[in-house]
Amino acid sequence: MTRPIPPPIVISELDAERIETLLETPLAGSLDTRALEAELDRAERVAPTAMPPDVVSMNSVARVRDETSGAVREIALVYPRDADGDPGRVSILAPIGTALLGLRVGSTIRWPLPGGRSTRLTVEAISYQPEAAGDLHR
Repeated sequence: MTRPIPPPIVISELDAERIETLLETPLAGSLDTRALEAELDRAERVAPTAMPPDVVSMNSVARVRDETSGAVREIALVYPRDADGDPGRVSILAPIGTALLGLRVGSTIRWPLPGGRSTRLTVEAISYQPEAAGDLHR
């Protein structure tokens, strides 16, 4: 069985710089961050002012649909210090956070579930993106 090719991703240079700094911390060192490192390596990097408004960036709030169950939820993609146990705030170090970074509205990713099952998650909308709101130095 062939692995699906992940959709292309775009991240701001500022987000990339901050995530790379995060990856050097003891917190990140205690986790498996290979997937996040791979995402950074394959991403197209753009200046914050050039960030397309339909892309999930750090601190964005996105509406995501589980294509298997039909469940829809809003997720804020945040740095670990801001996740604070709120299920609506997902750390970039969490696998789903890593997977959402840089996706465009309409993009779908395959998401592994316990027991070897999987589902597909689709980014339906972005209700807040810092770059689009002019919050370039968050």
